[in-house]
Amino acid sequence: MPARTDRARPRSDLEHLIMRRVGQAIGDFDLVRPGDRILVALSGGKDSFSLLRILDLHRRRSPFAFQLHAVHLDAGWDPTAAARVEARVRAQGLAVEVVRRDIRGCIQGHLRPGTNPCAFCARLRRGFLYDLAHGRGFTKIALGHHLDDLAETLLLNLFFSGQVKSMAVDLTADDGRNRVIRPLAYVEASHLRAYVREVGYEPVAVDCPHHDQHQDPRRGMMRRMIEQLAEPYPRVRRSLLASLKHVRPSHLLDLPLRAAWAAAGMPPAAPEGDDG
Repeated sequence: MPARTDRARPRSDLEHLIMRRVGQAIGDFDLVRPGDRILVALSGGKDSFSLLRILDLHRRRSPFAFQLHAVHLDAGWDPTAAARVEARVRAQGLAVEVVRRDIRGCIQGHLRPGTNPCAFCARLRRGFLYDLAHGRGFTKIALGHHLDDLAETLLLNLFFSGQVKSMAVDLTADDGRNRVIRPLAYVEASHLRAYVREVGYEPVAVDCPHHDQHQDPRRGMMRRMIEQLAEPYPRVRRSLLASLKHVRPSHLLDLPLRAAWAAAGMPPAAPEGDDG
């Protein structure tokens, strides 16, 4: 779809806030360029729907043309989910293509004992989306991960994998062919929950027999920890986001990073009162 001439003004303060934060992420990481053809992975939940709607508003306001194409991957778990997603998205004036792949049958036929079916399903879904995007010439794949997802992933890696990292906002996928972007990286989940209520979109929950049994309990622990911290300190999520944007190599123990920092002629950090 080409860029439209109308300005698509935000209809509320909440929509304006989300648009502004998505626009900031787009600008900070150069997520959208003229002529881009972006595949939006649409699960039917609050996050991916909000992503599609907000990106469409940006498309209509953009000074340059780019295209969006929403795709819902029907994995065969819930026979009614795809129709519900399509109907509810179209009721919002947006389009979505349903692509069917028998991921359910593949998992049932090839799952090895002790293997997490959710992880297997995620790999298959990702592979199908990557193949689809590459085959059709899409320049990017947009995913609906938000600030809470980034914060939880940061803590998961700190506590359980010994790494200081979160989800990448812009990266080349493992297959080397696709570029994956996360334009909602600066948007909190609570704003997305409020947003779908505001616009009258009812998220679609896919009925999967494995969902509640095989979710990583550690992510739930991180989510509850952040929620508890946010009660007395409401800006804790944004503080975690700020930590990802203000890395101080001189105060870390990564020797190659410290060496690269010094080789680049960067000054050492000023002393801080809480170092000892």
